[in-house]
Amino acid sequence: MSVRDEIRDFLLSRRARISPEEAGLPRHGERRVAGLRREEVAQLAGVSVEYYTRLERGNARGYSDDVLAAVARALHLDDAEREHLFDLVHAANARSRPAPDRPLRPGVRRLLDAMTGTPAYVWNSRLDILAANTLARALFAPLFDSPFQPVNQARFLFRDESAPGFFPEWELMTHDAVAVLRTATGRNPEDERLSALVSELLAAGGAFRSLWAAYDVRHRRTGRKHFQHPVAGPLTVDFESMALVGHPGLRLSAGTAEPGSASEQALQFLANWSTTPIEEGHR
Repeated sequence: MSVRDEIRDFLLSRRARISPEEAGLPRHGERRVAGLRREEVAQLAGVSVEYYTRLERGNARGYSDDVLAAVARALHLDDAEREHLFDLVHAANARSRPAPDRPLRPGVRRLLDAMTGTPAYVWNSRLDILAANTLARALFAPLFDSPFQPVNQARFLFRDESAPGFFPEWELMTHDAVAVLRTATGRNPEDERLSALVSELLAAGGAFRSLWAAYDVRHRRTGRKHFQHPVAGPLTVDFESMALVGHPGLRLSAGTAEPGSASEQALQFLANWSTTPIEEGHR
């Protein structure tokens, strides 16, 4: 989709979900559209109907951040949605293409390898896992062993039949994954690999189609993941995520389990299992 189409679909979806009562407006008679009308959004944002209509149609030239902030308030956008609107409009006005992906610096890989007691991995806005230490590869073994490669969290969730068994909260994770990809399309609309991934998942059908059409956006920074691991059994890991300053757009996530818990013991078991040599014939 073009950036114009993305702006249109995003604003339409946000406008449709807000009732006049939620926006503090009176409801007069029968309504033919879901949510707010264009003129009501324009009124709440303090702009003319023609000015807002032009924006909703994807013609984003000449819109200041102040106007975008007013539209965000009128549509009750949360922080992630507000940032997404700004990203889309700024991308529509940009003329430069995004910088190509750069190889990870050796220091980042050494840092991952030095984190022997915690699963740690580097990922990008497409949800590709670009590098992982030994414990992370053991924890996420089904992703690395999946026939659907290269390793990508969204690809595994939607294409590998083992995903719901590995992730007990599969439905929640799929919703989050799609929201993260939607956010990435606003920030990097010219990302050809992202477009290819979305096209692949849309072509595969299933839940991805309906979730993509919902147009939810979200930031993913930290969170708790539940696993049903084929070797270690059930475990719960809390992940913290941090930006890699030397690699814009990349993040490093590291996980820990509650001290003294069964999950901590399971992680320790995985750490030992992943570093234990396996005799030939006993794999």
